[in-house]
Amino acid sequence: MEQATLVRRAAEDQNAPRTREHPENVVPLQARSSETALSSTYTPVELNREELELLAEIATGVTTEVAARHLELSARTLRRRIRNICDVLGVNTPIEAVVWAARRQLI
Repeated sequence: MEQATLVRRAAEDQNAPRTREHPENVVPLQARSSETALSSTYTPVELNREELELLAEIATGVTTEVAARHLELSARTLRRRIRNICDVLGVNTPIEAVVWAARRQLI
C-alpha cells in the first residue's frame, strides 16, 4: 500500500513544475528495478519446531501464563522467546508473528 502511494506521488511529481532545489539529483521510484529491491532486502527465515509450537499455542488465544504452562516453560522464558521470534521475523507483535506463520501454513 505504501509503495503504491510512493509510486503515485512520484508520477504526480513528474507532471508538477520543478520547484525543488536540485531536481536533477532525484531518482524516480520507477527507475529502480523491483528485482534489485527484492533481492537486497529478502532473507529467508526459518523457525524451528519449538518456535512454531510456541506460535501455534499463542494462536489459540491463551494467555502467556497458560501457554507457558502448556509448553512447560516459565512465563518469562516464553515472553523472551516470543520477543526473539518477533525480532527474527522483523515484526513488532506476537500477533504479527502468528499471522506470518499462518500465511505460510506453518501452524
